[in-house]
Amino acid sequence: MSFRPRRSALFLPASNSRAIEKARGLAADVVILDLEDAVAPEAKTGAREAAIAAASQGFGAHEMVIRVNGLDTEWGATDLAAVRGTGATVLVPKIRNAGDVRTCRDHLGSGTPLWVMIETCEALGRLQDIAEADVQGFVLGVNDLALEMGARPGSGRAWLAPVQASVLAAARSRGLVALDGVCNDFSDDARLEAECAAAAAMGYDGKSLIHPRQIDICNAVFSPDAAAIEWATRVRDAFASGDGGVIQVDGKMVEALHLVQAERILGMVS
Repeated sequence: MSFRPRRSALFLPASNSRAIEKARGLAADVVILDLEDAVAPEAKTGAREAAIAAASQGFGAHEMVIRVNGLDTEWGATDLAAVRGTGATVLVPKIRNAGDVRTCRDHLGSGTPLWVMIETCEALGRLQDIAEADVQGFVLGVNDLALEMGARPGSGRAWLAPVQASVLAAARSRGLVALDGVCNDFSDDARLEAECAAAAAMGYDGKSLIHPRQIDICNAVFSPDAAAIEWATRVRDAFASGDGGVIQVDGKMVEALHLVQAERILGMVS
């Protein structure tokens, strides 16, 4: 069983060619070329063309994602049709329900990996329906969701914890990628580390980021530590030499579910 690390997912404006070139040498697991929030209306067409050109060149070991404009905008449908067949995963913002996913598929077809932003109140009430549609990943959109819910500025993330758990549970029920939302203060390392630690402990794959300086902290927190790697190695080796079922490792009984956990941990460092 193999797992692709998605610890850090860096948003970059697709209109910024210099940032795109720089991103090729960064340590982010995922690069998200943004056609939405980071691009002014008059630059949308050029950004779309730049994203397609970047996709054609590839991003090496980086996983490439293109975030298109929303379905309710004048650019959304054109974006979806244009990025189909680029080989990039497509990220769609402000998804509300499974019907929106079907609309995306009408433009993309069935072969393009599709992630969706969970950032509307309606989506929170329809998480399972969305997870059971033809999607491969959830990305939590903290800022838009906070605005729609009426969360007070500067109130911290206490309001977000139950949302994070619900989004993650729906994603995991169908084996989807799950990424936590951005930390807006890219100069506050302690805050970023705390947000990453909370999301990692909950079970998220990684976190979306808005600045390159956030990558190293994010990668470190979402990576398994030495003790976890040692445990996973012992579990894997014990199952490889045993006859399956329930076996003993370090004086404790482990079963098949622990092997899945072990393989996931080792997949993060291989």
